Amino acid sequence: MPAIPSPVALAPAVLGGYALGRTTGNRKLAGVALVAGLGAVVPRWAAASPVLAAALAAGTVGLVGLSHPLSRRTGPWPAVLTTTAAAAALAAVGDRLTAPR
Repeated sequence: MPAIPSPVALAPAVLGGYALGRTTGNRKLAGVALVAGLGAVVPRWAAASPVLAAALAAGTVGLVGLSHPLSRRTGPWPAVLTTTAAAAALAAVGDRLTAPR
């Protein structure tokens, strides 16, 4: 098991990225935070399975993208919190699937 579980590394990057983008008005900074979070966890997964790592990373990016239309229905923070929780759950699955046996 990695020193810091993937959900613990990824969730702050997603939440922080949203907060950074919203505060500064620069959505690119939000993307940088997301990439940093993924950069911390994807190599762990890729060591076990590059295909699985790509799928988990794509799923995470997809969830972040899903927060945009969801925010029209629930509001921005509830949407971000919901999709962050889903991304953290996906990261936990990634850790489980790639853990050494």
